[in-house]
Amino acid sequence: MSSLPLWLVALIFAAAAVVVWVAGVQLSKATDALDDRFRIGSAFGGLIILAIATNLPEIAITVSAAISGNLAIAVGNILGGIALQTVVLVVLDVFGRRDGLTGPLTFRAASLVLVLEAVMVATVLGFVVAGTQLPAGLLFARLTPDVVIIAGAWVAGLLVIRSAEKHLPWRLVHDEAERSTTPERRRRRKPHPGYARLSTTKLVLIFGAAALATLAAGVVLERSSSAAADDLGLSGVLFGATVLALATSLPEISTGLQAMRQGDDELAVSDIFGGNAFLPVLFLAATVISGQAVLPAAHTSDIYLTALAILLTLVYAVGLILRPRRRILGMGVDSLVVLLLYAVGLLGLFALTG
Repeated sequence: MSSLPLWLVALIFAAAAVVVWVAGVQLSKATDALDDRFRIGSAFGGLIILAIATNLPEIAITVSAAISGNLAIAVGNILGGIALQTVVLVVLDVFGRRDGLTGPLTFRAASLVLVLEAVMVATVLGFVVAGTQLPAGLLFARLTPDVVIIAGAWVAGLLVIRSAEKHLPWRLVHDEAERSTTPERRRRRKPHPGYARLSTTKLVLIFGAAALATLAAGVVLERSSSAAADDLGLSGVLFGATVLALATSLPEISTGLQAMRQGDDELAVSDIFGGNAFLPVLFLAATVISGQAVLPAAHTSDIYLTALAILLTLVYAVGLILRPRRRILGMGVDSLVVLLLYAVGLLGLFALTG
């Protein structure tokens, strides 16, 4: 696309964004109906089903980069976008309000399972940072210890969270908190009526078609935004952490807002945490495909952004525990802190890459 004029590239980008947005709405509705039908649980459903589907563009980009041997792109694509994908929760907090419900996103989500998901993200990213410091020669059977440990930590996290969805030895005893998490909230979490009446086969087909549309349009978003960045003279690192990260986060924004309209705040938050925990697992596939150690190819800026992503995730973990009710500038206190930290983090990134 680099040979196309900028106005045409922008038009292609906009068309792909519309496809991603529409497909994201269908993904959210189908996932909510499948969650309800199979009793998967909103948090767990967002952690696996929706998170993987909305990250199909990143999967395609990573696999393509690994096949071509461009490990720096494979690493930067994953690590560069996790911090901004966490900031998507700020967007959901501001624009995902519903009539009759007050309080910011983390107050309404009210789930200790989501706190576990945030801890899982921080744990996986901690292993990523450690893996970047290992020598590139630790390769056996097209695998390195770091990517195996990362994948193992992700699977272990899924098992812990699945167990927590069935039973947690905690009980909310504060009257106000109890009212906010019981009958009325459960009633609001019923799936979309039109989708609830569909057969399981039709639901799976809708989900599959929407996932494929997300994959195709996501790749177009990546190519068109990359061409636009070249025209505008943006550096690779800054482009990856801003324009490309925003483009590949459109599925999460679309599905998150739709989930919140359906009354399922947990699904919206879990989609973000689930995607951020899953993305580093792609390093395993990239290592097997390329036959080279992937994480040692990470740039200093990639490690910096990973540390920033851990910090932003932990802020939301605290928010989910404390459940602040106050809104400042239209968002929760935790979202405001995340937004400010991300802005300061971008300034640091400019200094680091300048």
